[in-house]
Formats: sequence, structure tokens, C-alpha cells
Amino acid sequence: MSQELRRAADVLRSAEALIIGAGAGMGVDSGLPDFRGTEGFWRAYPAYAKLGLDFASMANPQWFQKDPEFAWGFYGHRLGLYRATTPHPGFTLLRTWASRMRHGAFVFTSNVDGQFQKAGFPEERVLEVHGSIHHVQCLGSCPELSSAAPYSVEVDPETFRARPPLPTCPRCGSLLRPNILMFGDWAWDASRTEVQEQRLTEWLQGVKPGSLAVVECGAGTAIPSVRHFCERVAAAGKGTLIRINVREPQVPSGGIGLPLRALEALRGIAEALERG
Repeated sequence: MSQELRRAADVLRSAEALIIGAGAGMGVDSGLPDFRGTEGFWRAYPAYAKLGLDFASMANPQWFQKDPEFAWGFYGHRLGLYRATTPHPGFTLLRTWASRMRHGAFVFTSNVDGQFQKAGFPEERVLEVHGSIHHVQCLGSCPELSSAAPYSVEVDPETFRARPPLPTCPRCGSLLRPNILMFGDWAWDASRTEVQEQRLTEWLQGVKPGSLAVVECGAGTAIPSVRHFCERVAAAGKGTLIRINVREPQVPSGGIGLPLRALEALRGIAEALERG
């Protein structure tokens, strides 16, 4: 493992730009649940275990139509949790490495928690491929997305149902929902994410082949959007993939696989960089 950490350090030492790919495993060291498997989800939300509902069942837009208090109970609790969570020191390590590179960093994440922005990454250098819980969209006729900052949701800790009043659109009075891509979600407004995608495309065009380090943290195969993106960028000749995943570290030829948790691996790479 020390050899692989040294290899990763060498890649970062010579890189001119950094792609950070992040899945749910990135937040575990901050104390966030990763919802891996039914048991993991039910440990975080015992009320849903009693109902026999897994993550995919809850992350479904139908609840906002059928039972808004039930829907906002789930997302309101997560909104409060993410607001209260402090990003772990691995975020600072990544920012430090990026600050030494000519082109800095760009984040590609399937997480909706806003932790990268909270850790000081610029909003214009983050692509949230599944949207963000910190933004809301109207279930009525108003097309504009807005910040979730004005809204807080009180959630019953036993039933995980939200207590009224629920977030409503200030323009038309309709119910609001998080701007998150859910399962079977044909109503998700992707406009914010599309702008982010365009920024990433333009940024990548300025990075010369072979000069990019791709550090992927905690992105599994269950929802593989982050893994596929990181592999695709590396395979296109832009640079080397460093995959940090305690359970699924396998990498394509030429990549570096680290079977560690995110913070442990990032600290190991930092130590290798200091040793030179």
C-alpha cells in the first residue's frame, strides 16, 4: 500500500489540474451515513425500517404528491443534517493540492449535500450531477430554481414526518421540493446541473493531455455515475485515475486503487508528498 500511496503522490506532484470525483463514501468520515445497503439505511432511519422502506423507496418524487409531510420528513432531516455537518480534513488536503496546480480543481460529485462548497471549493468549480438539497424547485408553474436557505423543516424524531408548515413557493404558493434527481424522477429540473456541466467541459478543454490527476473518493458501483466519469476522463488521455474505495478499489489498467476510507487515503497521500 505504501508503494501505491507514493505512486499517487507522484501523480499529484506533477499534475497541473485536479479532478475530484466524490460519492457517498466521501462524507462518511464527516459522520454522514452512506446509505449502503438496506441495513445501513435502516440504521440511519429506523422509522423506515418499521415500514420496510429502503432508500430507493424513499428517494421517490411520488411522496411529494401522495404525502408531502412524509416526503419532507426524509429530505428535511437530511437538509438539517448536512447544514450541521463539518467537512472532514480531507477536503482541506484536496484544496491545498489544487492550490499548487496551474488550473486548480474541479469537483464532480453525486452527493447532494453541498459539503464541497462548505469546505471552501468555489461554486463555479463544482458539478453536482444529481442536484443539490440546498436548492428547491416549485411543484407548481414557477420555473425558476431558488435557494433552500430561507427554509427549515421541523421533523418528528420518532416518525420522521415533517411538521407543517412545509416549504412553499413565495410566488405561487405551491409546494416546493428539493432540486435533487430522485428515482423515477421525470420532473427534476436539470438546468442548474447543465450549467455546471458546461463549466466543466470548458475547464477540461484548457487542460493539456497527461497533466490531470483524477482523485475519486468513495464512489461505488451501485450508482456508478462518478466512477464512469472518472474512468472516461482518465481513458481520454487527460491523466491518471486514483480510486479511493474501501470496498471497490478496482481500477482500469494504469490506474491506482487504494482500498481505504477517504480521509485515511488522503492523509496517506499527504504524508507521501511530504516525504518527497
